[in-house]
Amino acid sequence: MKTQLIALDWGTSSLRAYRLGAAGETLEERSLPLGIMQLDGSEAGFERALDQACGDWQRASPEAPMIACGMIGSAQGWREARYVDAPLGAEELGASLHSIERSCGMPLWVVPGVIQRGDLPDVMRGEETQVFGLLDGDTDHGAPLLIGLPGSHSKWVTAEGGELTQFQTFMTGEVYQALLGHTILGRTAVVGDSFNTAAFERGLRVARSIEGQAGPLATIFSSRTLVLTGELSGEAQADYLSGLLIGHELAAMTCVHQPPPSQSIVLIGNSTLCARYLWALEYFGFESLRFAPEATAAGLWKIAAGAGLVPENPGEPYVRNHACH
Repeated sequence: MKTQLIALDWGTSSLRAYRLGAAGETLEERSLPLGIMQLDGSEAGFERALDQACGDWQRASPEAPMIACGMIGSAQGWREARYVDAPLGAEELGASLHSIERSCGMPLWVVPGVIQRGDLPDVMRGEETQVFGLLDGDTDHGAPLLIGLPGSHSKWVTAEGGELTQFQTFMTGEVYQALLGHTILGRTAVVGDSFNTAAFERGLRVARSIEGQAGPLATIFSSRTLVLTGELSGEAQADYLSGLLIGHELAAMTCVHQPPPSQSIVLIGNSTLCARYLWALEYFGFESLRFAPEATAAGLWKIAAGAGLVPENPGEPYVRNHACH
C-alpha cells in the first residue's frame, strides 16, 4: 500500500519509525537502538540513522512527507524545535513544526516540545504527541480527562475539549533506578524476576500513611532498614521501593490536580509499568481507569494533518501549511 506519511518517534535511546497509509493506519513499523545519545551528534550521523530506519521507504515513496517527535528536536538533537506554550491543541503544534532541510529527499518536520510556564516551569518532548494521538480517538472531547504517562520522567496531563491544558513531571522512574544503582539502598536489594505484590502494596500503604506525609526523603531509607530488621526480604526490597515511590507520586499528583475518585484516568505506556500504576490508582480509590495502547503514530498523523502535510480526510491531497517553519 502507498506510503502517505513517514512518522518517527526519535528519543534518547531509540528510534521508532512508522510507515502510515492514506487513512493514517500503520502499514509497517520498525524500532532501532539509534536514539540521539547513541549517535555522534553530527549531521552525517543523523542522516545515516534516518537512512537506516526508513531510507528504503523514502526511496520507494519520495513524495511522502516525514515528521518526527521526541528528543530529536531538543538542544542535543538534530535541530532544536523550540517549545510551544500550554495550553494548546494539536493545531498549534502543527503550525509550529520546525523544518530540517536535507541534502537529498524531503525535509524532516520536527514537532516542538511543550512548555508550561510559571514559578517552576515544566516541559515535555514526545509525550504531547501521545496525548493528541489518544485524544484523536476519544469520542468524549468535552469531558475532562487525566492522562498518566509512566516512565523515567512520568507525566500527568489534564486534557479538556481536545486541548492539553496542564501537566506535571515526576522523576519517579529515574530516581528509582538511581537509588537502587547508586546508593546504599541497593546494597541490600536482591534482583529477582517475580513481582512481590505484598511488598509493592506495603510501599503504597507507607506512602499514604501519616509517616508518608513527611515525603519520600523521610521514607525511602525504610527500604533498607526493613531488610536489616528482617521485616522485608532482599528479594522484596525493589518492589517495596517501587510501591513507595509510585505512592508518593500519586499522593503529590492528587494534591496538584485534585481529581475526584470518579475522575476518568487513562494510562499510556509500557504495559508492565502501567499495570503497577493501575494497581496503585485502584489502591488510592480511583474508579474510572483504563490503559490505552501506545498512541505516537496516531498523534504524529494528527499533528501532520494540522500542518497540512497530510489530509484531514482520507482521499484528499495534502498541501503544506506555510505556517510551518
